[in-house]
This record gives sequence, C-alpha cells and structure tokens, in this order.
Amino acid sequence: MKLCWLDMRGSTESASALREEAVHQRLDGIVAAEAADLDDLPPTMTRILFPEGGPMPDDVGRADIVVVDPAVHGEPRVLAERHPDVEFARFVDVHDSETLEAACEAARTERWSVLRFRDPTKIPLEIVIAAAARAEGGIVTEVADVEEAEIVFGVLEHGSDGVLMAPSAVGDPTALRAASATQSSKLDLVELEVTATAHVGMGERACVDTCTYFGKDEGILVGSHSKGMVLCVSETHPLPYMPTRPFRVNAGAIHSYTLSANERTRYLSELKAGSTVLAVDIEGRARPVVVGRVKIESRPLISVDAVAPDGTAVNLILQDDWHVRVLGPAGAVLNSTELQPGDRVLGHLPTEDRHVGYPIDEFCLET
Repeated sequence: MKLCWLDMRGSTESASALREEAVHQRLDGIVAAEAADLDDLPPTMTRILFPEGGPMPDDVGRADIVVVDPAVHGEPRVLAERHPDVEFARFVDVHDSETLEAACEAARTERWSVLRFRDPTKIPLEIVIAAAARAEGGIVTEVADVEEAEIVFGVLEHGSDGVLMAPSAVGDPTALRAASATQSSKLDLVELEVTATAHVGMGERACVDTCTYFGKDEGILVGSHSKGMVLCVSETHPLPYMPTRPFRVNAGAIHSYTLSANERTRYLSELKAGSTVLAVDIEGRARPVVVGRVKIESRPLISVDAVAPDGTAVNLILQDDWHVRVLGPAGAVLNSTELQPGDRVLGHLPTEDRHVGYPIDEFCLET
C-alpha cells in the first residue's frame, strides 16, 4: 500500500474532522507547519513537520520527519547531526532541468524526498523514479487531488512511494486511502471442484477488452453469485483459427459479477469504456486495469457448477465454445466445454454479501 501524507498546513475549516478522518482511515502521516500541531496525534501516525517558507525551528517537538528546503533551512545531513532522533526529507520544487536533476539526486541519496512538480506532465516524475530505481529512499510527490494521486501511484508501473495531498473537503482522506489501496492487492484463491456442466441455450455474453496486456496466468474473476467466482483466463494463449488477443477476457453471461477496485462487484453488462476491473493471477495478485470496450453478443451458453472446500456452491455461465477457457491449479488452461465433474478450477470466495456492488454484512440468499 502506498504512503498517504495529509497536508494540514493550510486547513482551518473542518480541520478537526479531517484529522479524525485521517486517523480513522489509517493514513500514514499528518503534515503541519508548526511542531505543536503534531503533539496530539496517535503513535500510529507519522508526525511530519514542513516549515516551508519559514525558518527552521530550534525545537522540532515530537516530529518524526522534518521536510526542509536546503536553500532555506540547510542541508538535511547537517540538520540530522543536530537532531539525531529525527529523519529529514529534502524538498525539491521541480520546474526546470536543473531542479529535475536535483530531484533525481535526492531520490538516489536521501532517506526521504518530497517533490513538487510545477507542470502537469508526469514525464519528470518518470525520470526521477527511473533514476532512483535501485535506491532505498522514499519518494513522496505532492498532488492536487485524489485523481492525480491515482495517476502518480501508477507512473512507470511502480509509482511514487507516496503522495502529499492537502484536503479540500471532509471525505478526501477516505478517498485518498482507497486510491492508495487499489494499486495492488492480494486475494485468497481456492481450488473449486467441478460438479456439473450443462448446455443452457442462447443468451448474451460479454467479452471484456482492457487497455492492458494480461499475463499468461492472469484473467478476471467471474461468477453468477457474489459469494463465489471462477478465474477466467485472458486470450493470451494460442488458439487455432484466430489470433491471440492478450487484452481480452471472454468473461461470461451478462448477468455475471466481476470484481473491480476496492472489492466492489460489477455486472459484466454495466462495464463500459473507462470502467475498472481487477486482473488477477494464479497467486491471487490483483491489479486494477481499465476497460476499453465491452462486446456483448448473442451466443450459446454453458453452465458450470463447482463447489469450494468449505461447501460453498459456485456457478459460472460462459459462452458454449471450446476456445473459452478458465484457469486451473498451477496455471492450467482448461477449455470450458471439456470440463467434467472432478476437474479443478481456481476461484475466489468473497466473504461479504453485496448491496449495489459494495460489500456489506447482511443476510442475502442467492440461488
């Protein structure tokens, strides 16, 4: 999970509510201009002092990290000798080639680098991330809002180690934490045993085309019920009569659920260009990918019933065609029309019921 630092230096209205929300959402740090503003924070939260535009205080109070501009406050290494119990971060305002090189050097050598990029392009951040690829320090990038934070978290697939964001309204800390958590996650996959298959006639199925290439052991989770899903493989594996389409998953009937960011379910029928779904591999590693197109067409369908080790019944309705496939243990690619009772496929069992796609702890019976 990426670092989330909430910049409270300019907050007056709703400041108390924002701080409480940040603590409740387990944000990583609060940034303040005055050391006294950090005193009442719980020990679970990093206290960050950032006296930008002002002098370096002699007493940094209970600050864990102090962000300094070397041109104003002095070199972090020198300051660290005076305050051995505090970590120092170098602040760099990137607006030209000279300051970009300073940011690269900071990212390579400093424990913490806090970067502000004047221009909207993310190319300078890409250059800094590449320059610091083998460095052990952390890069925290200033962002204007949650939308920019989501972009910064994904730059060069690695992203900035964290972001520094000033909230504009109550709710922003919650949205920021959610954005940091959607970049990568781990799901528990289980082996499901196929119990029956049946040809069920014609219906509409959805092919989900994404803006990302899938790996050979990746796909998306799809199921008729929210309590159980099967890992449907992408079209990365060769087939006779047609080229591979490694951005596509022939996912299932239009009523089916799939998982998107923040463990929310989506019907395949409601996905559209710009939607997000989770790409999941056979180890359960999940990453959000953007949908570029959904193709819904009338096709013959096959129903696959399976059971989990705990007895949970799982159903998946797919296009009834040999080239539509699911993933089994160790990444085995299984043609749906050849599945037989006793075969094993990979799946996921969400633990909560759903209300408009969101997980909720309530009674819900799906059959």
